[in-house]
Amino acid sequence: MQIKACNFVLFSWLLFFVLASSSSAQTCLSQTFANNRQYANCSDLPALNSYLHWTYDESAETVEVAYRHTGTTSSHWSAWGINPGGPRMVGTQALVAFVNSSGVAQAFTTSIDSLGPSMQPMELSFPVQSLSATFENNEMTIFSVLRVSQNLLSTSQVWQEGRVSNDQIQPHSTTGANVQSAGSINFLTGQSGGSSSAGSRTRRRNVHGVLNTVSWGILMPLGVITARYMKVFKSADPAWFYLHVACQSSAYVIGVAGWATGIKLGSDSPGITHNPHRTIGIILFCFGTLQVFALLLRPNKDHKYRLYWNIYHHSIGYSVIILSIVNIFEGFDILNPDDKWERIYIGILIFLGVLATLLEAFTWYVVIRRKKMNKHPAHTMNGANGHGYGATAMGQRV
Repeated sequence: MQIKACNFVLFSWLLFFVLASSSSAQTCLSQTFANNRQYANCSDLPALNSYLHWTYDESAETVEVAYRHTGTTSSHWSAWGINPGGPRMVGTQALVAFVNSSGVAQAFTTSIDSLGPSMQPMELSFPVQSLSATFENNEMTIFSVLRVSQNLLSTSQVWQEGRVSNDQIQPHSTTGANVQSAGSINFLTGQSGGSSSAGSRTRRRNVHGVLNTVSWGILMPLGVITARYMKVFKSADPAWFYLHVACQSSAYVIGVAGWATGIKLGSDSPGITHNPHRTIGIILFCFGTLQVFALLLRPNKDHKYRLYWNIYHHSIGYSVIILSIVNIFEGFDILNPDDKWERIYIGILIFLGVLATLLEAFTWYVVIRRKKMNKHPAHTMNGANGHGYGATAMGQRV
């Protein structure tokens, strides 16, 4: 019954994540533009709060586009472009916009020819007409008409954002959504979305985050709470031990799977490093493995080395929990998911903290009361015997 509780927590979290991740809606369909501009197609891009609207004119061989970037600020630049070479930054023919020091939204074209581009205005490999930009209500929108050839009707698209300082474009971030902002576009059929490779990496990042959050961040603390507070009650022995082992073992197995996924993600993403997150993850794996060996080497309760084993086991265990929580929040900063996921995890931590506090107070109450009762065993027994003897004596007198 108790072991099933851990499995139920794990299953519920995985199911909740799958259901939440599968829900989607086309926000772009409800977006409007000034001067009643209308476009035949639109797509919600999968990163950076971005949306693309376009109309393809076959007779004129032009594509009228509007790239909208919401939730940005006047101190950030926004960019969208196409790349015939694939869903990557180098080779992108881009439209860039920012709010200059005069407070005016300024747009220009540039070609990304290296990993450290100058982002200076230059002509693209195809004609660009009617280029303009607007910035209103923390939304940057870039308008343009592209004269594209047949081989560019189905291509790759890239979009990006970064900071602006003194009218100078600064490099964009290389973590989170900034490395997920690439996909495909077919101006003729109206299909658009993330690239298969980018989508695969995103899914693996999400799986990596869920596995590690559930294992190190939820099951591990739950197993510690079980061991610390259930073993006080003699009636819970040895059930508390088996439940503790079940939770910690499940957490370790799932955590190792999440750790292996992270290693694979790192090998598939050359040039992108998250040193603190990776270092803490390696330490967690080592500490978790030490805890597994601790279970195999656990001495008996009356063994002379049991005290040292307890110190070692508790020290490593609490270190794992602290490092796990720190690394989970490092992962939130890297993945940059919706704020609700971080708030949900904070809520779980608060719940576990309140639960541990209440159980700690109740446990101390039980322990102190038990000690008081053990201090006066003779008084209790004499009182009981005295009552019995008095009753017998009264019976004899009668």
